[in-house]
Amino acid sequence: MENVIEVSQRFWDAMERSDEAGMRAIADPDCQFVHIGITCGLDQEIGFYTSGAFQPTGVTFHSQEERNFGDATIVTTDCDYALLLDGEETSHHFAVTEVYIAREGAWRLVQFSFTALVY
Repeated sequence: MENVIEVSQRFWDAMERSDEAGMRAIADPDCQFVHIGITCGLDQEIGFYTSGAFQPTGVTFHSQEERNFGDATIVTTDCDYALLLDGEETSHHFAVTEVYIAREGAWRLVQFSFTALVY
């Protein structure tokens, strides 16, 4: 099975490119996303990117760590994420918790949660 960090990087790349097919290829249809101020499902998350409500302008990765729990792996991504949010430039330092489960020989994203870091 592919390395989960590589799968995570592919998902981040798909988000940056607003690539719906790339996001769907990795995320489980019931995946949940948690942002500052909203929790949503995969369809709504993809809609934010494809509609232009979220327009990524840059991601700086500081680290990615994985912890394996059998058929589940948690990736913690420490990054600075910049985007135009409804046309407004914003940037935050985040710890992103990504939960992947092994299903049919592949890692599937089931939870993607942003936590703003204030240090």
